[in-house]
Amino acid sequence: MEPVHAMPDIDPAIHLGTDILNDPLRNKGTAFTHAERKLLHIQGLIPPAVETINEQLKRTSFEFERAQGPLAKHIYLRSLQDNNEVLFLRFVKQNLAATLPIVYTPTVGVAAQEFSRIYRRPRGLFLSYATRDRMREQLASVQREIDVIVATDGQRILGLGDQGIGGMGIPIGKLSLYSAFGGIDPERTLPIMLDVGTDNEDRLADDCYLGERFKRIGQADYDAFIDQFVDEAANRWPGVLLQWEDFAQQNATPILKRHRDRILSFNDDIQGTAAVALAVVMAAVRQLDQSFTEQRVCILGAGSAGSGVATMMSRALEMQGVANPQGQIVLIDRHGVVHDGRDDLRDFQVPLAFSGEVATMWQSRAGENAFETAIRHFKPTVLIGVSGVGGLFTKRAIATMADHCENPIIMPLSNPTSHAEATPHDLLHWTEGRATVATGSPFAPVRVNGVTHTISQANNVYVFPGLGLGAVACNASAVTDEMLMAAAEAVGDPDGSTQRGARVLPTLEEVDDVSERIARAVARVASDQGVADTLTDAEINERIAAERWEPVYRDFTTVTDTAI
Repeated sequence: MEPVHAMPDIDPAIHLGTDILNDPLRNKGTAFTHAERKLLHIQGLIPPAVETINEQLKRTSFEFERAQGPLAKHIYLRSLQDNNEVLFLRFVKQNLAATLPIVYTPTVGVAAQEFSRIYRRPRGLFLSYATRDRMREQLASVQREIDVIVATDGQRILGLGDQGIGGMGIPIGKLSLYSAFGGIDPERTLPIMLDVGTDNEDRLADDCYLGERFKRIGQADYDAFIDQFVDEAANRWPGVLLQWEDFAQQNATPILKRHRDRILSFNDDIQGTAAVALAVVMAAVRQLDQSFTEQRVCILGAGSAGSGVATMMSRALEMQGVANPQGQIVLIDRHGVVHDGRDDLRDFQVPLAFSGEVATMWQSRAGENAFETAIRHFKPTVLIGVSGVGGLFTKRAIATMADHCENPIIMPLSNPTSHAEATPHDLLHWTEGRATVATGSPFAPVRVNGVTHTISQANNVYVFPGLGLGAVACNASAVTDEMLMAAAEAVGDPDGSTQRGARVLPTLEEVDDVSERIARAVARVASDQGVADTLTDAEINERIAAERWEPVYRDFTTVTDTAI
């Protein structure tokens, strides 16, 4: 009979060490010092070399470059995030131009489509309609304080439509940027997928699909589920900032309207996109030495994003003294100009409707579509695309715009790249290099008539991290239109350059500074409006400095940290 060997007593510190190694928020990998390895009883569990984070970043960069193709790079970075979040965020922060298209637009769209196949490790919460009776218990399973939630139902992922549970990749990506540039501690963030089914037949037929396998629930049940989620989230984490992300047009605006006063929240597709678009126009008119109040804005796409842009443009014009701002803004949808003579408008479109008396007088020419007719009659100086359909900015429309506007400002903002309303190359050639172009997806510089045009990417990353930081730092109770306006203005003209082809937004490398500038402006307005703590400028600066988290390793040789 084999002798029975008694198990030795296990030092609790050993459990602590292995727990830390398995926690991406605390794991340092090869950066644990010899003293930390001995203290945590993890000697032998990792290679003997002790590296600095800069040495780890070199290896990370090598592996990132070696990954073949955008999706492979995305999978690599998500794996890194699930293993060592500090290293991941430091790498993203130091390499934003290379990593932003991978962790977010446009590659995150492909990742959403492939989510169930590339899923590796739990992250965030999946709240299903099927288990709605246990929602409070599920929220309580997150045993930490949360400052920022990004939630989606996966119905309108970029321009790709309903991706069901695959939409979870969007909140994960957004919160990475909140931490990297807004300084929100990743331990205090939470991505949430509200799984209410999917109408995507390809997903339902996919044996690998990880979400609920039923059609999207009816509107009444859907509204009740969203209401329940808001109530439970606000109860679990009072004061939490909730960002609504990628909700379909028929739900996005009603949800925002119904809940923005019940919980600190905003919709990035509606309000963040609008703030960035406004920031581009403000910067462009300064660069062109034009008056903002004289701009005429045409928006192709009248859904939640287009209506959000129109609303913010209207408010900005009004605040600068324009008596009838709606006369300078035209929204166009698949049925033509959104005007007050139509009986098919949604509630959120009604306040933005153009004069039907004017619009119905616009006569189309042979072979001309409604968009081209509107361009010819309305004579816009600013053209913004949020249609989600590629190629809608036709050569004829752009050439017509350039005929009546010396320096048109044109923004094809739809994502991903294939859904852009036009490419910068075409826009600049069609206007003989006279246009100022900003896009939703990244594009390379374009050279026309001897001038190189740098294409600013009007990415929401310029706004939402700083907005979140400012709101959290000042204990805001609401995200007001004035706070969003302040965020747009704070994005700022990067260098005041009037040189033809110069960028109109700061470089991506400046997003960190832009976020802090926005946070101060947002907190100032919130405090002045009485929707936050009453603070002086000095106190706002102190709050923001105290709130900002940086991707640096903690020292586990201190008793306080090892007890975490």
